[in-house]
Amino acid sequence: MTFAHTALSVGVEEDLLPLSAVLKQHGVAHRVFEERGQQELKVSSPEAVAQVKALYEAWRSGQVKIEVTQSPRMPTPSLVQRLRVAPVTAVLILLSIAGFLLIYFQLPLTILSYFTFSPLVVMGDSISFGEMGGQYWRLITPAFLHFGWLHIVFNSLWLWELGARVERVMGGLNMLGLFLVIAMVSNACQYLFGGPSLFGGMSGVVYGLLGFSWAGAKVQPAWQIAPPTGIMVFMVGWLVVCMLGVVEVLGFGAIANAAHVGGLVSGAILGVVFALSSRSSTS
Repeated sequence: MTFAHTALSVGVEEDLLPLSAVLKQHGVAHRVFEERGQQELKVSSPEAVAQVKALYEAWRSGQVKIEVTQSPRMPTPSLVQRLRVAPVTAVLILLSIAGFLLIYFQLPLTILSYFTFSPLVVMGDSISFGEMGGQYWRLITPAFLHFGWLHIVFNSLWLWELGARVERVMGGLNMLGLFLVIAMVSNACQYLFGGPSLFGGMSGVVYGLLGFSWAGAKVQPAWQIAPPTGIMVFMVGWLVVCMLGVVEVLGFGAIANAAHVGGLVSGAILGVVFALSSRSSTS
């Protein structure tokens, strides 16, 4: 749309904000430009010029009163109120912090062994890994283990950013189901591709929620959970950097790339499935 018709030309000291607000309410498309020390209000059609001039003259002569009022500011929600909006996501973050503290305070390996994907067996000065057997909780619990401050902070922030948004739309029960499936898939992928080792972290789930949000919103736009383009580019770019080994070369330790990819793919698939189910139920 071009704004080629000048309806008003007034000094820069004059406040045209009230007039602009009224024009927007009446659907009059316009723009205010500053040119040569003057404010010029331009519109897209000659018909609008007369409408703007008439309203401006009536406003300045006192025949019409125009005021811009500010809506009352909503109180900032407390931390407890925020957590109540996404309780499952909040609990997952708290459990992740507990897993971080388990390692930070260097509790005995016999305790840590209950949470790893494969049980740890200490033999002298060496550590070997046993078989999972029927201890199926190990498919989930590695997601709560975090090995450093950056690890827990990074994952907690992204888990809240993505998880809370998904939970508000999908509900707590669905959010819990998503976590369980994505955690199992991402942890199993890391074990299958990396072999028995000490790995953990919520990043596989974070990438799963990223894939779910992106794919689900593509199929079901009504969900309004699509991650901003900047976040999508950053997260996928970080994944590529990690897969190329750049992070390990810089000394940040080993990265569970298979868990990231497994989480992203499984989350995207779940997003499509859930979105198709949502569309079929509302059609």
